[in-house]
Amino acid sequence: MAVMLITGANKGLGYETARQLIKRGHTVYLGARSVERGEAAASELGGQLVQIDVTDDSSVETALGVIAERQGHLDVLVNNAGISTTEDVTGPVALKVFDTNAIGLIRVTQAALPLLEESDNPVVVNVSSALGSFWAVTNPERRQFHFPSIVYGSSKAAVSMLTVQYAKSFPRIKFNAVEPGFTATDLTPFSGAGQPVETGAEVIVRMATIGADGPTGTFQEGEGDLAW
Repeated sequence: MAVMLITGANKGLGYETARQLIKRGHTVYLGARSVERGEAAASELGGQLVQIDVTDDSSVETALGVIAERQGHLDVLVNNAGISTTEDVTGPVALKVFDTNAIGLIRVTQAALPLLEESDNPVVVNVSSALGSFWAVTNPERRQFHFPSIVYGSSKAAVSMLTVQYAKSFPRIKFNAVEPGFTATDLTPFSGAGQPVETGAEVIVRMATIGADGPTGTFQEGEGDLAW
């Protein structure tokens, strides 16, 4: 069984992904900014809390240090922490979203690399969005074509490019991006809309549990590839 870290795991897709992976017998560290909410989630699921704020270098280093001390390696990193916004587009708003969704991914991944390199089958799953797919947002048959998203969509396009570049830079580690689909979470712009979170987490779980012969540098949704 694998040692895994999921950021943003105290609710939504991160929580459900943790639930499904723990059910399979994996050792899952639930990353959460709030110790109180993280402890509650970890207790409910039978996982382990690690406090982490992906926008804070010290917090990230401390969190990965905890895993290093307890486990000595990390098999799977799921970069799930993310935010959206309904505020007007401004520089500070964009910086806040990018700091979490893109720069936060870099912070956590860089801190996790030494532990991933100790794994026999290291895997990184970056939770992206079809709103960050140039193909999807220019295809009238896709939902994303009809939903403008200047800041969030651009931040997820950055996640997609980071996935490709990390895959090229670290060929022994499998890096893949995933689109969970329009899922009913706090990020969903219409309250209660979207597919069940159990369905959205399936592609994350699938890519978190790929074998040594699994793909790298891909963008996945459902059961197959999503065009960039």
